[in-house]
Amino acid sequence: MEPESLYDLLQLPKEEPPTEEELPRGGKKKYLPPNSRRDPKFEELQKQVLMEWINTTLLPEHIVVRSLEEDIFDGLILHHLFEKLASLKLEVEEIALTAASQRRKLRVILEATNHSLQVDELQAKWSVEAIFNKDLLATLHLLVALARCFQPDLPLPANVQVEVIRIESTRTGLKSEKVVEQLTECSAHKDQSSQDVFDELFKLAPEKVHAVKEAIVSFVNQKLERLGLSVQSLDTQFADGVILLLLIGQLEGFFLHLKEFHLTPSSPAEMLHNVTLALELLKDEGLLSYPVNPEDIVNKDAKSTLRVLYSLFLKHTMRTDGDGAPRGTPN
Repeated sequence: MEPESLYDLLQLPKEEPPTEEELPRGGKKKYLPPNSRRDPKFEELQKQVLMEWINTTLLPEHIVVRSLEEDIFDGLILHHLFEKLASLKLEVEEIALTAASQRRKLRVILEATNHSLQVDELQAKWSVEAIFNKDLLATLHLLVALARCFQPDLPLPANVQVEVIRIESTRTGLKSEKVVEQLTECSAHKDQSSQDVFDELFKLAPEKVHAVKEAIVSFVNQKLERLGLSVQSLDTQFADGVILLLLIGQLEGFFLHLKEFHLTPSSPAEMLHNVTLALELLKDEGLLSYPVNPEDIVNKDAKSTLRVLYSLFLKHTMRTDGDGAPRGTPN
C-alpha cells in the first residue's frame, strides 16, 4: 500500500477547480477544497464510520475498501454492498472492465437503490455520472442514505458539513460561490440547544411518563375506533409508520392512496418511508414544533414518538374542547 503522502500527491489534480474549457456553458460543478477535505468530522465520517461499516459488512466476501473516492466508482463494491444490505440479487455482471459497462452496471445498481430508498432520481444527491466520475460528495450522500436506511443504529457523526465552492459556467465566464454542504443531520440530543416539555418530563419527572403515555394512547384509540384499530403499546406500534399515517389521515382529513405507503412494511426501508411521509404531512400542517428524526421513531424511541403524537393530541383536544379553551400540556 502506498504511503498516504504519496496518495495525496497523486490526488492533487482532482482537487483543482474546473477551468472554463472543462465546464460547458450552463454547466455546474462543486469543488471540494483541500481545507474542507481535512475537516476532522469529514474525515471521521469517511474513514472511521463509513469505510469501517462497509469493510465489516463485506468481510465475509473478502472485500476491503481503502478509499471511498477510488474504490466505489466502478460499481463493484456498491453491487456487493447493496445486495448484502437489501437481501436482493441484481442482474449485473460481476466485473465490468470498460467505462461503458461500468456505467451500465452503476445505472442498474442506482435504480434499485433509489427504489429501496424511496428516492426519486431527480431528487437524489447522487447520479450515475457523479459516482462514476468519483464525486466524493455524491458518494458520501449515497452511503449515508444507505446506512440510515439499512443500519439506522450506525453511529454517524452528527452535523457533518463542509464548505464547497459551487462553480457555474455562464455567458460571461465562470461564476463561483461558497456554500455549505450538509452530509449528516443535526442530532436533536447533541446539537439542539433548546429543550422541550418531553426533555424536561423524562429528566425531571420520569414517574409521570407512564401517565402521559396512557392519556395519549386513550386519545389515539378514541380516534382510531371507527377504523377498527387499537393501540396497546405506544413504544412499539408506531415504529412502522402505518398506524401513525392512518391516525393523521383520520384527524387531518387526508386520503392516502395505498400506493403512497406500505400497509404491511417488511423491511426497515419501508418502515422509514412510512414514518418520513407521516412527518412530512405533520410539517406541512405546521404541527411539528420540535425536530424529530424518522429513524428515531423506527427505532422505537419513546420520547420522539410522544413528541409526534402529542402534536396531534394538542391540536385535536383543543378543537374538541367544549368551551374552546386550550388544555395545555398533560401534567
